[in-house]
Amino acid sequence: MVTDVINTNELHKVDPVFGQLSFDNHEQVVFCNDKDTGLKAIIGIHNTVLGPALGGTRMWNYTNEWEALNDVLRLSRGMTYKSAITGLNLGGGKAVLIGDAKTQKTPELMRKFGEFVHSLSGKYITAEDVGMTTADMDTVREVTPYVTGISESIGGSGNPSPITGYGVFMGMKAAAKFRFGTDVLEDKVVFVQGIGNVGETVVEHLVNEGAKVTITDINQERLEEVKKKYGVSIYEGNDLYSEEMDIYAPCALGATINDDTINKFKTKVIAGAANNQLAVEAVHGKLLQDKGIVYAPDFLINAGGIINVYAELEGYDRKEIMRKTENIYNTTLEILNNAKANNITANQAALNIAQNRIDARKAENKR
Repeated sequence: MVTDVINTNELHKVDPVFGQLSFDNHEQVVFCNDKDTGLKAIIGIHNTVLGPALGGTRMWNYTNEWEALNDVLRLSRGMTYKSAITGLNLGGGKAVLIGDAKTQKTPELMRKFGEFVHSLSGKYITAEDVGMTTADMDTVREVTPYVTGISESIGGSGNPSPITGYGVFMGMKAAAKFRFGTDVLEDKVVFVQGIGNVGETVVEHLVNEGAKVTITDINQERLEEVKKKYGVSIYEGNDLYSEEMDIYAPCALGATINDDTINKFKTKVIAGAANNQLAVEAVHGKLLQDKGIVYAPDFLINAGGIINVYAELEGYDRKEIMRKTENIYNTTLEILNNAKANNITANQAALNIAQNRIDARKAENKR
């Protein structure tokens, strides 16, 4: 009996980070703790071959630390491929703060987090994500220069959400062109799941083009607000994934394409802003392919935000931001055609292009 207890305990000690399913040869994982402010954060740096790891900070009331670690590992990896496929000289990183952004976030906590970011000497550059605002990034900027997405009044690019939403819309139009033969979305039935700042921008573009938009979100007050503003419908059913639609746009948290939902889908296209939409990339990407559902890789079409904040580092103007973001349309079409020609998933086609760019730079650096 004693032996059994020891073995069980040992199981909990085996590879708590390197053994995580989401661990993908990350370069560095930093655990941050500060008793006085209550800060508990994890910074994940996946890859810095192309440049410093840039990625937003997310504050979420995670159920436990394992959930937070899994999130930061998946998100930071996604940032590597997002920057690579968009042609930016950046690596992939992300940070998560464990806690309720509405009740536990304070200026002191944000400054302390900024100090931890600063201690990495520019290897990781932070930005805004779920639970964060431009004002929070301004607070972080008080203690470190390694932050983007700060207010335009102090030389930043401001809130990246409108550009992110526009990029998602461009990717959605490209996926529609591939599937329907036209990128005109008028009268297309589109379900937008999650109407935060990015989701609302997607809704605005869709409504302007005459699409038939239905929205869903866990925040009822927000639903009513967006319905009133854009004249869209609120989803009143109890099984969104089984609904007939032309386009499903997941714009909340990830992994909505999973074992439970995959066989329910009646949509023709999936294109949304959420990160890590495929619960298991290889498995669920292939199942979508088998079902004939066109999938626009999330880390490509939601890259508008990082294009926007990258402008702060490179000093290019609004016109160039929009040009790069609009190019998401062309890259999406290229990837979908590549996937079809090579009989691979769209996600794998996108990963291949991104990885090839990283490998080429790695080879250059070794010369």
